[in-house]
Amino acid sequence: MVRTWAEGWAVSRLTPPPTEKPWGLYIEVTDDPNEAGRHVLPEADELLVRSAAAAVSVPRTWMKMPAEPEEIEPWLPQGWVVAWKDTGHLMAIDLMATDPVAPEGYTATVGTLSGVTHVRVLDAAGEQAAQGQMAILGEATVMDRVLTGEAHRRRGLGNFVMRTLADHALEEGAALGVLGATDAGRALYETLGWKKHATLAECVYRP
Repeated sequence: MVRTWAEGWAVSRLTPPPTEKPWGLYIEVTDDPNEAGRHVLPEADELLVRSAAAAVSVPRTWMKMPAEPEEIEPWLPQGWVVAWKDTGHLMAIDLMATDPVAPEGYTATVGTLSGVTHVRVLDAAGEQAAQGQMAILGEATVMDRVLTGEAHRRRGLGNFVMRTLADHALEEGAALGVLGATDAGRALYETLGWKKHATLAECVYRP
């Protein structure tokens, strides 16, 4: 599931395909000034964590893995720090069709470009109120960048975006949904039936 999340994230963000490493996957990040790249480890093994960290020389390189942050902190060499506020949750769900309807006063558009399906919700003035996107990898889809504008929150738009993405994923043959969630996002996704699979510990090289 960790590999599916990493590979789908790379497709969703239009980065170069992940590169295989002895400890997992490396993804070059080209559009984020706070992140040069990320190593994603499918398991939190001390030897693998130390090996991945030792291979890094570029500042702002991240490591992400299914583990509690306090578990991996003692394994990090000098220059590495745990990103406590960025630690998230790997979540999954068996997809179900729900035929969602946009909340009153809003309309939605769905389109696919470069293998990424985008949902955009517009308000009555035609301004974007919410969004979400996903990348489908065979029988799994990885959902990403689900956001609701501050002025439009608590109106069910996030719920609608997630259900719309799920319906379109099912139409494309996917059966499993996967995502990486923040604490706030986790609360929304759990109301929709998503289950936490693991904590996603994050750390970054800041020498």
